[in-house]
Amino acid sequence: MEPYTDIDRTLTPQHRQLKEAVHAFSRDVLRPAAARLDRLADPAEVIAPESELWSTLRAAYAGGFHTALIPAECGGMGLDGLGLHIALEELGWGSADFAAALCVAGFPFASVAGTGDAGLIDEIVRPFVANRDASTVGCWALTEPGHGSDHFMAGTPQFRDPAITGDLVAREDGDGYVLNGRKSAWISNGTIATHAIVYLGVEPRRGFAGGGVAYVPLDLPGVTREPPLDKLGQRALNQGGFAFAGVRIPRRYLIVGPDAYEGVLRQTLSLTNAAMGAIFTGVARAALEEALAWTQTRVQGGVPICRHQLVQKHLFDLFTKVQNCRHLSRAAFVLNAGAADPALEYSVAAKVYCTQAAYEVADTALQLFGGRGLSKGWLVEKLFRDARASLIEDGCNDVLTLVGAHELLRNAAAPAPAEAIRIHAAPQAEAELQPA
Repeated sequence: MEPYTDIDRTLTPQHRQLKEAVHAFSRDVLRPAAARLDRLADPAEVIAPESELWSTLRAAYAGGFHTALIPAECGGMGLDGLGLHIALEELGWGSADFAAALCVAGFPFASVAGTGDAGLIDEIVRPFVANRDASTVGCWALTEPGHGSDHFMAGTPQFRDPAITGDLVAREDGDGYVLNGRKSAWISNGTIATHAIVYLGVEPRRGFAGGGVAYVPLDLPGVTREPPLDKLGQRALNQGGFAFAGVRIPRRYLIVGPDAYEGVLRQTLSLTNAAMGAIFTGVARAALEEALAWTQTRVQGGVPICRHQLVQKHLFDLFTKVQNCRHLSRAAFVLNAGAADPALEYSVAAKVYCTQAAYEVADTALQLFGGRGLSKGWLVEKLFRDARASLIEDGCNDVLTLVGAHELLRNAAAPAPAEAIRIHAAPQAEAELQPA
């Protein structure tokens, strides 16, 4: 499966079986489909009814991959933290765009499952789990025309600033809520989704802290969509926005209110950032494998270029980055899986480090390919574009770094008094330090 041994030899037979099954599906189905969809000039072709996108999604649903985030008691795959990391790394190895699409497709239903509401689970989650024809597709509606990564800054002063509010607001009305506002063009699966989990304002006077989470069927009156974006990379992951004008939902579909919103947002960010770390560990690994294969066959100076010491150094640097990605992102998943109060800084670190490393690995791999790396039709060129997009999606890395720093300081122990942490010098030196 890999040109080197998985450093984690503690995988159970079940985890190894999972890894092999997801890898085979990614190799045989996702990667070739993503490559063909990547070559379509018009993003509208990617989502057209006759597009290969749909047959690929149907194959993924038939294998149950759309339920990866859903617990076993609701009929989903019920993966533990390690199992989810393994699955997402292998999906990312095959196609970052399809990996993200499948995660997002199930996210609204996993969110409802997380409420523990038996009625909502029977109404919403179980039919989705049973779906095998990709006729039900979810999306996660967070980004807005006026707000992006700042949505994630829970716990910071600006998060509670009443002057900073979201574009989409839910107004209580009788036995339900009425939604008005927009979500921006960066909503993954936004152009094909049938249902959304929507992060919105409920009590705008509290700023972002007055937010909530609603489950919204997208066939309701008042929902309009934008066309798909024409993107640099991850073209099989369609993205587009929509607007809500007087969209009415029943009260029970507001599954999180303002009092619980900040905690739920932290859990969401912990999961999604860890997932990005795992997916782009797979992308980095794919780029390394391409570089290893190419440098052993490409001859320059009378020998395969892998015989040149500079190339060998590059290859080992890439290998090291991939292993660092795997360990950090896997640790974040295992640590935070199911945690009510996750150690968010670890998930943020996994997203920021692994996406940056994936971009660097893909960039160096492309360099080793020379001119061919710049040419369409070579996997390494697609990996480079896909990795570049990851530095912005799911929270841009610059802002997420600030979120991670805030969490790190929030969780740090109170500092000792200055005199207690001063370096203890020898008595004579201590005397010399005293003021005259």
